Amino acid sequence: MAQLYERTPEAVERPTPRQRALTQDDVTEPRFENEFWNSKEPGVYVDVVSGEPLFASVHKFDRYTGGPSFTIPLRAGQHRRAHRHQPWDGRTRRQPPGPSFPDGPVDAGGMRYCIDSASLSFIAAKDLEAEGHGQYAHLFDATPGPAASGGGVA
Repeated sequence: MAQLYERTPEAVERPTPRQRALTQDDVTEPRFENEFWNSKEPGVYVDVVSGEPLFASVHKFDRYTGGPSFTIPLRAGQHRRAHRHQPWDGRTRRQPPGPSFPDGPVDAGGMRYCIDSASLSFIAAKDLEAEGHGQYAHLFDATPGPAASGGGVA
């Protein structure tokens, strides 16, 4: 059975004030001044509110945009959904957290998915099993370093 990832009112209150502003109030994150734009640590990025797994560091590359860029979502056919809870009316709306462009690395499918760091939490590869995301641990078995994996892939 697939895990259900929800953005409950309690979950919306968990993020830091900066994360809440970005994920709930349409605030834009400053480029090159965010947590994950230059991160090289192996692991999985999850939705900061729901915990839904979104991207793996093995699919991350530096496009010099000042924010994290990925070549593919973690789950096939998954397009990142941002469920932004609007506290004034209780409704939830869906919209992408950032654009996708057809200018990613050709050898990785050609797409570039952008997302704000503040909408993400990071789970290190060594902690995936303990955090309930062990199904992604195989992505980090004997993973070559950035220089050996096509340059720029974290």
